[in-house]
Amino acid sequence: MQNLLLNVGDYAHAARAKLSKEISDYYEGGALDEITLRENTAGWERLRLYYQVLAGVGERDLGTTLLGQKISMPICVAPTAFHKLACGEGEIATARAAKAAGTLLILSSLLNTAMESVFAQAAGPRWFQLYIYRDREITRALVQRAEAAGADAIVLTVDAPGLGTRERDMRNRFTLPEGLSVENLSPLGKGKMPEVTGSGLAAYVRDNFKSDLSFEDLDWLCGSTRLPIVVKGVCRSDDARRTVEHGAKAIVVSNHGGRQLDTAPATSEVLPHIVDVVSDRCEIYVDGGIRRGSDVLKARALGARAVMVGRPILWGLTVAGEKGALDVLEILRRELDEAMLLCGCTRVSDINRSLLTP
Repeated sequence: MQNLLLNVGDYAHAARAKLSKEISDYYEGGALDEITLRENTAGWERLRLYYQVLAGVGERDLGTTLLGQKISMPICVAPTAFHKLACGEGEIATARAAKAAGTLLILSSLLNTAMESVFAQAAGPRWFQLYIYRDREITRALVQRAEAAGADAIVLTVDAPGLGTRERDMRNRFTLPEGLSVENLSPLGKGKMPEVTGSGLAAYVRDNFKSDLSFEDLDWLCGSTRLPIVVKGVCRSDDARRTVEHGAKAIVVSNHGGRQLDTAPATSEVLPHIVDVVSDRCEIYVDGGIRRGSDVLKARALGARAVMVGRPILWGLTVAGEKGALDVLEILRRELDEAMLLCGCTRVSDINRSLLTP
């Protein structure tokens, strides 16, 4: 009998069995000793839920809003690169899964499919994740294309002025296989990775991304688009405060899935400090290590409006394309609904820090 895929971990195990080592390591690997990678998941696991009883909970309502747009649950699709390494339809399958789940899709700059084709398959909200390129006109062109394609926000990644050393990718000499490219950048002459001894992606980032990122770049971006700017990759409360002062409408507490600075703290540790400083001034989301619906509830309890999941979507795509990605989202929805029932919460707005303290 075929093994039942009951949880995100089951999908991870099944995906590893299907992928080549090179691609599996690329999707799953972290920086250096991968301490932050492991701590992201362990941080949620360490938090304990002090559940309420006799709360009279009936049918739960998981819906919420992000920047004023409704989504069916506080679980969103994080921006991750190169979905065609997982399945033939790539980002198209991801967009359809997000649409079916009624949740936010965030597209990475590093797609294997043109953003216009992907956004056409999404119901919205639809956000576009952006890296700042050394050539500002390349960055401007990406923003203008995203606006024209129907993006509702720009998500600026600020924790990648360079690429953290990912030793798995170096050993595997990771690069995109023949026939795949960084599709959004191909018309701008930046669609191919260089052939190098180590990681082709690391060389691509070194050659193209702006390494001296500053708040001036955030100011420039805010002045270059009518769309709201979400800043992704914030680790400190003082940076969070300055980010809001410079125009960000929302912040994603993130350490890039443990792929940038190893020994950076788990996002579960950082989140409450940032919430305490800026939650009255902007919306706050979190990613990193979310593997259970109870993790989503804990993130909400700490003050995040929503969570974003990356690797689980890639595992779902690998196993069963659009259906697999949707199943992963529905597993997390079901687990969140169960956790809310058992914690005495009827609506996501009922979830607060009292659930994390006796």
